Amino acid sequence: MALAIVSAEGYLGALAPIVDQVSAQASGPIQQAANLVVASLRSDGVLQAFGSGHSEALAMELAGRAGGLVPTNRISLRDVVIFGGESPDVLGDHTLERDPGIAQRLYDLAGPHASDVFVIASNSGVNGSIVEMARIVKQHGHPLIAITSLTQTAGVESRHPSGTKLLDHADVVLDNGAPYGDAVLDLPGGGTVCAVSSITAALVAQLLGAEVVRRLVEAGETPPVYLSANIPGGDEHNRALEQRYAGRIRRTA
Repeated sequence: MALAIVSAEGYLGALAPIVDQVSAQASGPIQQAANLVVASLRSDGVLQAFGSGHSEALAMELAGRAGGLVPTNRISLRDVVIFGGESPDVLGDHTLERDPGIAQRLYDLAGPHASDVFVIASNSGVNGSIVEMARIVKQHGHPLIAITSLTQTAGVESRHPSGTKLLDHADVVLDNGAPYGDAVLDLPGGGTVCAVSSITAALVAQLLGAEVVRRLVEAGETPPVYLSANIPGGDEHNRALEQRYAGRIRRTA
């Protein structure tokens, strides 16, 4: 997939067709995903977002940011420390995201309602915590939207005992368009540099949010959307909306 020499211009040139590829999903899978989210919100559901490693950035893009939906909750590996009382030392294990056993703990700590919808992001879609969370989510009957790289996940083996991958459990799969290995520019001595999955996953998240809000507005409903906390009245607006979901959405650093 690497197409150009290492430079800002080269990166933009390599990124542009990937963005076009990802954007093409706006008329198909994004619509399907938006339907699931809207149905959840109308049933008093919350969007639960989970990603490990750099895919946590996708969860942050969906949950608790200005211009985004209020009924959203970010699940992260460090929840076992912040909310579960585990020693911070557990986060020093760089293989933690590969452990299927942590997923049930994270799910229980989040305390999802039956009406909640899940978005799980993983570029590879094969690590144990990701796949196990997907399995648990579906066992509890939640709709599941997966954001992954179809190229990457097709090229690697599952690290979950079941041999399954994230996309095997999803109701809707959204492709972040990242190439195998994520980076797009060749290095002279071999290897590649400049990853794309964080950018394209954020694009997917915003496309999804736009379609969710469009549906609500067209139905005459007021979308529960955050204002920036850094504009006058933002804090008051946001607190009033958050009160509707007290105890169900967590805002942590």
